[in-house]
Amino acid sequence: MKIKIFSFHLILFVLFVKPLCGVTFNVLKDKDFEVFYDQPLKYAAVEVADMYPGTKADLERIFGWKLDLKASIILVKDRDKFQRMAESPLTVAFAVPARNLIVVDHSKMNINPLNLGNILKHELCHLLVHHHIRGVVLPRWLDEGIAQWASDGISDILMDQRRSLLNKATFRDRLIPLQMLESGFPPDNESLSLAYEESKSFVTYIISKSGKEGILTVLNYMKQGEDVDSAILKALSIPLGELEKKWHRSLRQRVTWFTYISYHLYEILFSVAALMTIYAFIRVIMRKRAYRKEEEEEDRFYS
Repeated sequence: MKIKIFSFHLILFVLFVKPLCGVTFNVLKDKDFEVFYDQPLKYAAVEVADMYPGTKADLERIFGWKLDLKASIILVKDRDKFQRMAESPLTVAFAVPARNLIVVDHSKMNINPLNLGNILKHELCHLLVHHHIRGVVLPRWLDEGIAQWASDGISDILMDQRRSLLNKATFRDRLIPLQMLESGFPPDNESLSLAYEESKSFVTYIISKSGKEGILTVLNYMKQGEDVDSAILKALSIPLGELEKKWHRSLRQRVTWFTYISYHLYEILFSVAALMTIYAFIRVIMRKRAYRKEEEEEDRFYS
């Protein structure tokens, strides 16, 4: 693969939701993609360029759809610069399907360098799905759930999977209804993370019951112009609302008191230790008072 390197001056970044003016990027160009990058990220840009063909081929194999578009991928070194474009402080990458655009906060890749490939796959999945589903609204929960499934679970926010909010919300019966996740996700960090977890979990549930073919059939019906309710009914022979209830029941069966206690084990141990410390402190105080009272009684006895 031959890649040409250019210097590119972005006087007006109309691709962004929030424009950046007068920002200088270099760019790697190929017939299928362009990688714009801050100067210190040259090697990361080359890495993205090298992995793009394989990532594209893998997604085409998974979905059976061609990714016949030219993607623009922007690697941003400065976290503050990226945050002026992102919807949440948790966001490490986002896609703008209408512009075939992917923007990545490379400063976060130092946490786990392997994330770059998975994030590219996740965001490229958004471009692929939106490229083929155009005539109907693609619910945000389905869009994100599919992208997480196709990219081996990585999402465009960093979540500590050991601290599953899904289990906590299930136990407390505070799951966010899918209807509330159709046009967008909640802005606060905890609800946003839960929305991502729910999206992945629901898509995974569909696949566990109907196989990969089930979810792909839903997407193909939507590609043909069916809305999500009609597509799920035709593909899976069950209304979306009933399917959501079954998914909720499966989650409740999985989350027991034992799993909830395991989830909060560190907090429980910390609380127990704190209570024991308080108890020991109270015992010491009581003993001191008892000892002082004994001394006072002895003084009165001998006086």
